[in-house]
Amino acid sequence: MNEEICNVTCIVCPTGCKIRVVKQDERVVEVSGNSCKRGEAYASQEAIAPKRTLTTSIRVLEGDFHLVSVKSLAPVPKSCLLDVMKSARLMVATAPIRVGDVVATNVLGLGIDLIATRAVDRVS
Repeated sequence: MNEEICNVTCIVCPTGCKIRVVKQDERVVEVSGNSCKRGEAYASQEAIAPKRTLTTSIRVLEGDFHLVSVKSLAPVPKSCLLDVMKSARLMVATAPIRVGDVVATNVLGLGIDLIATRAVDRVS
């Protein structure tokens, strides 16, 4: 069996535990150094299939701003972040846009939506 050791700094709480994860064939077999179960779950996920919340901006037509800031409604697999960013670069939304509006649905077939994090009013 192929054993691999990953060291992860937990970001779930302010403690910032240094967690050691031992994997065998893409399966977690040991987690140590965490002070809570949430840290164990985070480190296991990070070692096998890391994900990140994506924040970016999308072009806006007919708005008082030319861009609207957006974030992913769910974490995006780290391996897909650049592809999602490239896709967002081609997206265009039309004002008005409110905070929380879904600006893009099911981006790249990942089942993840992008939502607005700022309002953009329509220019009259």
